[in-house]
Amino acid sequence: MGGSFLIAVAFAAILLVIFGTGSQGTDLALRVTARWSFLLFWLAYAGSAMTRLFGPCLAGLARSGRELGLAFASAQSVHVGLVLWRFHGLGPGMVFFWVGTFCTYLLALFSLPPLRDRLAPRLALVFVADFIVFPVLNNGLNKYPLTYLPFALMIVSGVGLRVLSHCFFRKV
Repeated sequence: MGGSFLIAVAFAAILLVIFGTGSQGTDLALRVTARWSFLLFWLAYAGSAMTRLFGPCLAGLARSGRELGLAFASAQSVHVGLVLWRFHGLGPGMVFFWVGTFCTYLLALFSLPPLRDRLAPRLALVFVADFIVFPVLNNGLNKYPLTYLPFALMIVSGVGLRVLSHCFFRKV
């Protein structure tokens, strides 16, 4: 958890030093911390499913799901701080973000498997909205930001892995 937090802080600090604390630097820091957090979320979200589908060589990933989820919440704290700084937490568009943030910290607070299994799919919806729905609504499909494509593919594949693993295999 500490390492993921420090990496997020380092990313944000480096970008803010290089690009300044105005819109450009803060927006870049927001993007990078969001993607770092997402990577940790995705590993926690899809790790057990990958173990069920691809075998025991990934068992360590499945066993580390709780720690990866807590690392996600820790790294996400830096992103949330940047959001508060940049947007002051206001605006109707931020409601979805704050619901996802609430679920993240609720999950971290009660990081027990039954709660995790119920909340993780809802957190995935936040990332579906961030990387797929909102960019398409805001830009149109023909101007979809290509920098979002790897993350959109990751969230779609993560959902697919979980669905397949639950359909064909018992829990690890």
